[in-house]
Amino acid sequence: MTAETWRQATERALYGPGGFFIRNAPASQFRTSVHASPLFAGALARLARQVHDALGRPQRMDIVDVGAGRGELLTALGRELADIAPALTAVELAPRPGGLPEDIAWRRDVPEATTGLLIATEWLDNVPVDVVRRDEDGLIRLVRTDGTLGEPAGAEDLAWLAEWWPDFAEAEPGWPRDRAWRRATEGHTGLALAVDYGHTLADRPVGGSLTGYREGLQVDPRPDGSTDITAHVAMDSLGPGLLLTQRDALLKLGVTGQRPPLSEASTDPRGYLAKLAAAGQAAELCDPAGLGRHWWLLQSRGLDMGRCWRD
Repeated sequence: MTAETWRQATERALYGPGGFFIRNAPASQFRTSVHASPLFAGALARLARQVHDALGRPQRMDIVDVGAGRGELLTALGRELADIAPALTAVELAPRPGGLPEDIAWRRDVPEATTGLLIATEWLDNVPVDVVRRDEDGLIRLVRTDGTLGEPAGAEDLAWLAEWWPDFAEAEPGWPRDRAWRRATEGHTGLALAVDYGHTLADRPVGGSLTGYREGLQVDPRPDGSTDITAHVAMDSLGPGLLLTQRDALLKLGVTGQRPPLSEASTDPRGYLAKLAAAGQAAELCDPAGLGRHWWLLQSRGLDMGRCWRD
């Protein structure tokens, strides 16, 4: 296979004919917050209600999931928010899965002029980006999939790196993700939420973060469609908003991981076990060494943030 830039290779390997995410459901390959516990969907449902109230309870409340996998999150939100009956839209390149509730719209592009909550959970890390490295003369050049250096980085790469990632041995210029996020949210009114693993200017990884996953294991990224290809997201370059860890966000939305009193084990054994299981799931979602260190970026779109994000 001819060596390509990582951006070209990732686009083809993940989303081309027979690509990794066309053939594989994300839940079959790695564990995300959506799949880890229904508490995650419950927290987003509470957030959706706050947005609904802040918007004055509009007749139509949209919930758009960009990078929807197989629709698991929207299916759960539909159940949680049955009284609101939101218009649910999944944005995903893979074909519509069988058995998905009929009220979930399935499309390849983000709809225009939506009002409500737009969500992207672990989507941006799979938006293809290039990898760059400085050569022996200090020139920033693109890295090919075989590890060799290619042509000099372009003007967009250089401008983005100068502002957002000036110190590196190897890096992933994130402007394609910034652009994808702007395009996804530009026609939306309400709240836009990006959830992903990433970094900020204060803690950029010097050696970059490109990696691969397959069947739950971290592996070398392969541009042949056999692995997920992912890199951490520069969350602060996506635009202004409220940026906090998943741990802090879920705590504000009522996911605490607090264990039930031991006395309930004798007075209500079944209830105690259910609460204990929920506490374990909450602990996983909020683990600062795991899912809890994911970033949440909340951006208000024509809406007072203080009205939809309440302590």
